[in-house]
Amino acid sequence: MSEEQEAKEDTAINSGEGDKPQVYKAIDDANLAAKRLEDANKVKGELLAKEEEIVAQKRLGGESEAGMDESKPKEETAKEYAEKVMKGEIKLE
Repeated sequence: MSEEQEAKEDTAINSGEGDKPQVYKAIDDANLAAKRLEDANKVKGELLAKEEEIVAQKRLGGESEAGMDESKPKEETAKEYAEKVMKGEIKLE
């Protein structure tokens, strides 16, 4: 055996990955990824339930944004007012 082959075998033995064939390692990785996705979905479901509860409480509490118009009417400047008076749009009594 050459020195390179011995080094590769030694690395495989010391890394702990030499015992498992590559196929099983891929399956283990896939199972681990699936477990992480399941955990993430569980947490996301809990957060969604909390968000739905908050939205429901907000609606029942009268703090809903529906029908509210936050825009303020534009204030008319003195110059604009004078122009409207001169055009006859505003009649002075």
